[in-house]
Amino acid sequence: MLSAQQLKYTIGQKNILNAISVNFLPGTCNLIIGPNGSGKSTLIKLLSGEVDNFEGEVLYNGVNLKSFTKQTLASCRSVLSQQTELSFPMLVEEVVLLGRNPHFEFNPTKKDTAIVQEVIALLDLTSFTNRNYQSLSGGEKQRVHYARVLAQIWDKPAGTHRYLFLDEPLNNLDIYYQQVFLSIANSLLNETTTLIGVVHDINIAMRYADELFFLKEGTLVKNGAPEKIVDAILLKEVFNIDTQIITHPSTNKPIVIF
Repeated sequence: MLSAQQLKYTIGQKNILNAISVNFLPGTCNLIIGPNGSGKSTLIKLLSGEVDNFEGEVLYNGVNLKSFTKQTLASCRSVLSQQTELSFPMLVEEVVLLGRNPHFEFNPTKKDTAIVQEVIALLDLTSFTNRNYQSLSGGEKQRVHYARVLAQIWDKPAGTHRYLFLDEPLNNLDIYYQQVFLSIANSLLNETTTLIGVVHDINIAMRYADELFFLKEGTLVKNGAPEKIVDAILLKEVFNIDTQIITHPSTNKPIVIF
């Protein structure tokens, strides 16, 4: 289990996160949602170890995050950030192979290259393998980086867990690939894998999340299963919008009508 206790983070005199305590169970899809500036991406950065100058503690299966070496952490968790630009030319295959760097010392093994080819095919990128990454569209770059972070934690860890962090993974993607991204992520979930992501589309979040976490102004307003916590009162409090909630006829998940 990944847990955080009393997370506080400030920049100057501004409180970005205010004493947030959360638990993320193995085998679950956990999606964070809230207005711009509510601290969603910052929370991802703290939980994933990208930022470490915070108050409180983050525990990976009971072990304090700050005790991990970079190598150990990189072998069990991967992060898809909002930044997709690279400042130098690389082939698509080379970018995806970066995800395997924590798993070999000098040269990739046959296993590493096989994993790279597998995730490239999974993301429908085979025809892009030898393309210059910088020549791709925004959505294509997003798919390449998704393949990279999947390759990083593709192995099921022995005696530990793996964690996939997705910070606004649906940016630049069309409707089809939005569904593909989250469907693939959900297919990885099992007793050793935890998914934690930030999304903006409330209906997509409710379709895929086992648990939703609503943030506003750095504070956790409410969390729980979508069908148990989402109502018009909560959405008015968090987003200041008027809505109606109906039930999807096939999935029985709630749907928001604005």
